[in-house]
Amino acid sequence: MQGNWGPRGEQQNHGPSRHQMESQKKPGDNSNGQHADEQESPNAGITIDLQNFRKPGEKTYTQRSRLFVGNLPTGVTEAEVEKLFSKYGKAAEIFINKDRGFGFIRLETKTVAEIAKAELDETSFRGRQLRVRFATHGAALAVKNLPQFISNELLEEAFSFFGQIERAIVIVDDRGRPTGKGIVEYTAKPAARKALDRCADGAFLLTAFPRPVTVEPMEQFDEDEGLPERIVNKNQVFHKEREHPPRFAQPGTFEYEYAMRWKALLEMEKQQYEQVDRNIKEAQEKLEQEMEAARHEHQVVLMRQDLLRRQEELRRMEELHNQEMQKRKQMELRQEEEHRRREEEMRMHTEERMRRQQEGFKGNFPGNEMRMHMQGQGMNRNLMGGVEGKPSGPNPGAANMPAENPPLMQGAGNDTMPVGGQPGFARGPGQGPADFANKRRRF
Repeated sequence: MQGNWGPRGEQQNHGPSRHQMESQKKPGDNSNGQHADEQESPNAGITIDLQNFRKPGEKTYTQRSRLFVGNLPTGVTEAEVEKLFSKYGKAAEIFINKDRGFGFIRLETKTVAEIAKAELDETSFRGRQLRVRFATHGAALAVKNLPQFISNELLEEAFSFFGQIERAIVIVDDRGRPTGKGIVEYTAKPAARKALDRCADGAFLLTAFPRPVTVEPMEQFDEDEGLPERIVNKNQVFHKEREHPPRFAQPGTFEYEYAMRWKALLEMEKQQYEQVDRNIKEAQEKLEQEMEAARHEHQVVLMRQDLLRRQEELRRMEELHNQEMQKRKQMELRQEEEHRRREEEMRMHTEERMRRQQEGFKGNFPGNEMRMHMQGQGMNRNLMGGVEGKPSGPNPGAANMPAENPPLMQGAGNDTMPVGGQPGFARGPGQGPADFANKRRRF
């Protein structure tokens, strides 16, 4: 293979040749510079304090700490791989494909995985040179068209609707301004597939701005290791392309002519991309203006509908109030009518009772008058000497004589008085039984 040629055409060798490197190796060293007695136990006697490599609040055993281990010897077991990585803590996942000679292992944190990758990559293990890389994250999604005020926390909260999330990051530029792009990493592929399908079928909005986000499977690139020379496929095309070293094309040559044509084509592609970007930006601005106008009109319509709804509620409340007032008036009228009816009944009952009392007085008065008259006559007889049929004096023979009304003497109370008897009870003028009865009637 030819050496590297600089801009001036001289050959430059940036490192020792393979022959020199092989001659510098010790007889007991392997192809990676390690001694033969260190091949089987490269991590013997070495431990790592994992607490020093864990960030505050960092999630453990995620997809970002998963390593791909290639070029494994035939028949290797999971126990042997676990022992190989035992220096870097307990592994949560070990998968070995014995037929194809590769496997996966998941360590506690990404920092520990980076240390394991740096130390074990290109080391010899049972006569094979290991290849250790970070495994591809199969549940990572690229989110585009993010609104301006989206943070990592809000992005994680929004996409946690589809499943458990390991990491959600809003990509910013060198000044910390959001680029409108983000990364969402799930713990499992079904959750990522669900988010991808739901966002493709519907319009997933994160803020009040009605621009939906777009979700795509994340394209993952290796920006750390790149493509080393040792793993390039050195076939016939490779050797043909490497016939000439890096150089500048000389004007007037065949290379220069087509190189300039390629530059013109690339420049046209760049201009077309820029024109497309400008057209897209103008269309976005126009759509935003239309959206703002439509939003304003929509708000006016909503306010009008709300006003109509409030007016309808006010009218309904007034109707209910009027109905309630009418019910109260009707109830008051019924109460007044009931009160008047009761008063009328009480008045009629009182009049009926008084009438009955008066009728009772009229019906009982003749009997009372007769009794009083008889009592008056009895008193007069007693005063005059006895009752009819009994002797009134010492003459016993007088008892068998028929009683006669003795003559009354003239006086204030009587016209006559019994001869030889005691005077009667003096009454005032007109105070006889008849006059007493007349007074009772007048009363």
